[in-house]
Amino acid sequence: MNKKVLITGADGFIGSHLVEHLLEKGYDVKAFVLYNSFNAYGWLDTLPKEKLKQIEIFSGNVCDPNGVRTAMEGVDIVFHLAALIAIPYSYHSPDSYIDTNIRGTLNILQAARQLNTQRVLVTSTSEVYGTAQYVPIDEKHPFQGQSPYSATKIGADRLAESFYRSFEMPITIVRPFNTYGPRQSARAVIPTIITQLLNGETEIKLGDIIPTRDLLFVKDTVKGFETISRFDNTIGEEINIATQSEISVGDLAQKLIDMINPNAKIITDNQRVRPSNSEVYRLFGSNEKLKRLTDWQMDYSLDDGLKATIEWFRQEENLKKYKHEIYNV
Repeated sequence: MNKKVLITGADGFIGSHLVEHLLEKGYDVKAFVLYNSFNAYGWLDTLPKEKLKQIEIFSGNVCDPNGVRTAMEGVDIVFHLAALIAIPYSYHSPDSYIDTNIRGTLNILQAARQLNTQRVLVTSTSEVYGTAQYVPIDEKHPFQGQSPYSATKIGADRLAESFYRSFEMPITIVRPFNTYGPRQSARAVIPTIITQLLNGETEIKLGDIIPTRDLLFVKDTVKGFETISRFDNTIGEEINIATQSEISVGDLAQKLIDMINPNAKIITDNQRVRPSNSEVYRLFGSNEKLKRLTDWQMDYSLDDGLKATIEWFRQEENLKKYKHEIYNV
């Protein structure tokens, strides 16, 4: 491999797993983490010390064009994952999402153009599709901004497309569906359910349980990113990473209840219910394009991924990081 790669958002959930995956594949990894005065590297701080020593850390903010350009100097491939992602938080702080998701992506694109970066992979989200108009959702599905978050991701994607078309830049838009696994943020549905159950709660508070999701284990997601970066025929493309299956939030919650505490039950917490026109009721992605253009294959079934996730949360040092009794937007 021997490529120098930069991962923005490396301190986050998917980013930290991508760091590990690329290290294992022999890449020279630079991790862009959000600057703070404590020298805290987010989830990277939980990696073994021998792994952390292999990583070059760059502290900054993707909203700062000068810092972004400095971080990208001498880099062959950029995996741009840094973003604000919580949908409820985007309802009352949309300005922050424009700054981070749109302007942050613009900074990456501008720097890549100036530095002639070999490859840029911009991370999208299945939320850009909104509620499925047909299934499985392929890359030709219409876009629909059902939240300020998804609207800013649509904007970032279209900026990336414009740089490919206007400047012939080697850009790929990578669109993971609903990734889950160890280290996922507390505002996501699977950590919400697991942490309540493991803390002994018997009434599991959720919002709407009707929506369906295409659940992708994080190790399959990061494998998708790396695989896409190795194929030249993915340049200029938008590519889903999906399982091509779906499960409702209610069925998912019951599955986790059966695996941890069959005596628990689901109750509705109204503060967790999204506005009806904003809720994405069905996500069921197509992975046919990804499989056609690359050699990617899934390694984890839903049951395998959930078991691995539960086992990670069962470790006391991990579970105590989550405040299960607080609704996290």
